[in-house]
Amino acid sequence: MRRARGRGARQQEPERVHRARLPLRRSLLGRLLAVSALVAACSVAATAWIAVQTTSGAIKQEQGQNLTADARIYDTLLEYAARNPTWDGVGATVRKLARESGRRVALTTQGRQPLADSATGETARALPPQASAVVDPLSVDTVLAARGADGQGTGADRIDPRAVGPFRLSAADSRALRRTADDKVACLNRAGIASDVVVGASGRPRVQIVGNDPERALGTRCDLAALDAPTRSERKALDALTELADACLKRQGREGVRLNNDLSWGDPAPVAVPGEPGALVPRPVPAPRDAPAEQAAPSVEMPELTGENDRAIASCVGTARSEQLSSYVASPALLFIGDEGGATLPGFDLSPANTARIAGAAALVLALTVGASVFAGTRLVRPLHALTGAAQRMRDGEQPASVPVSGDDEVGRLAAAFNDMSAHRARLEEQRKAMVSDVAHELRTPLSNIRGWLEAAQDGLADPDPAFVSSLLEEAVLLQHVIDDLQDLAAADAGALRLHPEPVEAGELLGQVAAAHQARAENAGVTLAVTAPAPGPALSADPVRLRQAVGNLVSNAVRHTPEGGRVTLRAYVAGRDVSEEGGGTAVTGGGTVVIEVTDTGSGIPADDLPHVFDRFWRAEKSRSRRTGGSGLGLAIVRKLVEAHGGTVEATSTEGEGSTFALRLPGARPPSAP
Repeated sequence: MRRARGRGARQQEPERVHRARLPLRRSLLGRLLAVSALVAACSVAATAWIAVQTTSGAIKQEQGQNLTADARIYDTLLEYAARNPTWDGVGATVRKLARESGRRVALTTQGRQPLADSATGETARALPPQASAVVDPLSVDTVLAARGADGQGTGADRIDPRAVGPFRLSAADSRALRRTADDKVACLNRAGIASDVVVGASGRPRVQIVGNDPERALGTRCDLAALDAPTRSERKALDALTELADACLKRQGREGVRLNNDLSWGDPAPVAVPGEPGALVPRPVPAPRDAPAEQAAPSVEMPELTGENDRAIASCVGTARSEQLSSYVASPALLFIGDEGGATLPGFDLSPANTARIAGAAALVLALTVGASVFAGTRLVRPLHALTGAAQRMRDGEQPASVPVSGDDEVGRLAAAFNDMSAHRARLEEQRKAMVSDVAHELRTPLSNIRGWLEAAQDGLADPDPAFVSSLLEEAVLLQHVIDDLQDLAAADAGALRLHPEPVEAGELLGQVAAAHQARAENAGVTLAVTAPAPGPALSADPVRLRQAVGNLVSNAVRHTPEGGRVTLRAYVAGRDVSEEGGGTAVTGGGTVVIEVTDTGSGIPADDLPHVFDRFWRAEKSRSRRTGGSGLGLAIVRKLVEAHGGTVEATSTEGEGSTFALRLPGARPPSAP
């Protein structure tokens, strides 16, 4: 018999469609991760930007304030050192500066011996290894001095102008010069020239013209030269300074120098210009801003003026000044400035404006995060709500409806799986209803026959003779057969179908089945043949259940094969192991044992072939006993084969016949010792 090609179909378990795992970029997890990463990145970037901007501004502001405060502290202590020969009594000044600045201020000697410290007791932590500055009026830090309270720098020799030493006037000389300065200011005011009296660090007053034309005072009778005449103490200090400078020059083999009142050399210096902090400085080395204007000419003749000599003279004058002032100023001290906790780096507190900016940025980031989460959550929850609603409608018994599939992601696949489940459930429900109807029909027919015969006997219309009893027994056996089939299916569905496997030789089993159905086949005019090797394939199975399965197939084949047809039972091994002995071929076991039942009947239409193993399914819808059984035989065959770990399939060509094949695992014989 030819097998159908192209038109035949195998009846197997419905195959589940396994789709490949989605790539991460298309999956729901990937999108959630992307949204989370984007929100986190935006949050971190926004927070970092606001923090950097706010912190940078606050640090710059705090650093500017701290530098100003540090310069003020340095300038105040520098003034103290310039006016006092020792650091005795500086503690009160240090504590006052600490209170005003909110910082820790400490002074030590260059050997790090404490002089004064605003932190005392437990709050006095160890000082850092590096000092903030060195307070030395004879060697001023030009950077901090430029930020000082008075806003003025120092001379080129880095000596603080407030360090005047022996040039400081006595109280009597200062009062006398002040009276003279007041008279000159009154004279200038009468001449219509505004002027003020300015007192320098040494106590010497000078007249400062208000305006940008100081030469206006030259045309008046107010002679300002009286204020330029040095006092006796100033002449003495200048002579001592000249001697120190000459000694320095002689050690270098150079001639002495004549110093002017403003500590320049060469021609006398011009009169101090009003409006300037000190005298006019057309000279290498500046003088204190209130230095005397005139001085008796020293007896030293001028050396030859060259660039090299000028540098040597400037160096010696600076050295002489430092030597002269060293006994009048405090010794150099190390200055430490830090916060109150002892750290040298300043901290800062966020201002209300910066706090508001950070809070606003945090609120904006939070709003964006919530918005993105709500948007993503809404898109994710919408199909889930649709699935939930459809599941609840199915629970309430409504007609199942499909849900829209939005894409090929996890949610889309869930929706597709739900639709498949809903359609499968609808099919099962239809099958259940049909099965209930079929069961009622299958039970009602024999019961109706039995009831009819019994009522006829009761009414005297039929005699209870042997034919009568035989007819009732036939109907009872049919009813019992339907009930037994239903019981077998129920046990198989519940997994309670008990098997008693033992070694079975397939050829022998087919012979037994053929012998049991031989009489029926002969009555139908059908040839029943068995084809199997000797010995046949071996398998481990329950012989009773396996004969039941093959018997159902043979019974159906004989029923649907016309007179003169043929039903063939065949057993072989797919992928078998064979051995050749004595010129013959013998099956040694293993592989898959295939049992086929082939008929030359009417065949099964292609549209009906997928349903032949369904319960109570029959191609003839009238369910007449003359054309078929109850429709449970093939369903029982499938369950019995599956219980043995095998499969069943059917192929058919309409008008030519059908083939039913059972595929069972073969039994490999034990290996020889």
